[in-house]
Amino acid sequence: MVEYEHIKVTLPKDGIDGNYAVIELNRPDMLNALQTKTVKEIHMALEKLEVDKSVRCVVLRGTKDFTKKPAFSAGADLVGGFGEGIQPNIVSDMMLSMQQKLRYYNIIDAFPKPIIAAVDGFALGGGCELTLVCDIIIATNRAVFGFPEIHRGIFPANGGTQRMIRHLGQARVMNMIYFGENVPAQKMHEWGYVSYLTEPGEEFEKVVHQKAKMLGALPTTSLMIIKKAVKFGTQSALSVGLNFEQIGFGLNSASSDVMEGINAFNRRVACPKCGGKGSLDDGSTCPVCKGAKKVRDTPKYKGY
Repeated sequence: MVEYEHIKVTLPKDGIDGNYAVIELNRPDMLNALQTKTVKEIHMALEKLEVDKSVRCVVLRGTKDFTKKPAFSAGADLVGGFGEGIQPNIVSDMMLSMQQKLRYYNIIDAFPKPIIAAVDGFALGGGCELTLVCDIIIATNRAVFGFPEIHRGIFPANGGTQRMIRHLGQARVMNMIYFGENVPAQKMHEWGYVSYLTEPGEEFEKVVHQKAKMLGALPTTSLMIIKKAVKFGTQSALSVGLNFEQIGFGLNSASSDVMEGINAFNRRVACPKCGGKGSLDDGSTCPVCKGAKKVRDTPKYKGY
């Protein structure tokens, strides 16, 4: 079993109720500040989860056991330096330092299974860039996003100037990066960046679990092709992206999950709300089956 220093991994076999795994950034005393080693360990964990058939979705989050303040990640670990042998006053060294980190961000971005970023507290700098390589963002209303690097004479160079603009547009991103001001989760939700906004604590944990469990029960091949088409097909001309989409649809048709989805649509089972009676105990018509007593079956996707 791999021992990690900066992260903690929990698998379905560890007691998770669902086909998903959790990767926790586990540097609470540093507000989960990122070193190259941190993102490398995330990559190492994902490499194992990619071939683990029990895992069909991944949640990436800050540790629940925070010691100072809640944080997904407060950004780069400036105290820890830029890496062994890296000199901050040498141009080629600093380019290498960013290249080393960016390589792992890119690998995380290309991971074929859905990744949910569960954000409670700070998601700043490199931490904000880490949410950019996830697919769904669930945040508490005390979460904040931003790029404060300008206040340290630097700027976000692990995708901050490139990936975020594809989400929010040039004007908003220039404002975020130029002035280095934190943006509350509520505003990021209004802008469409945060998918789900919740209260911290029990509600947050419930929503994260529900969405991860739902994705873990959906057809894996379809999710993988959707992810590739959306993330990479859109980086080309529309005609190329549409062909990418059509080829993906053909590949997906070979999955057993396609037939299960169609068969479930045609299957009828007793309504789970009224137990197949068509009405509730008070005599009113069942609102789910509308008195029909039967409803379409729920697909039971195998995933692979």
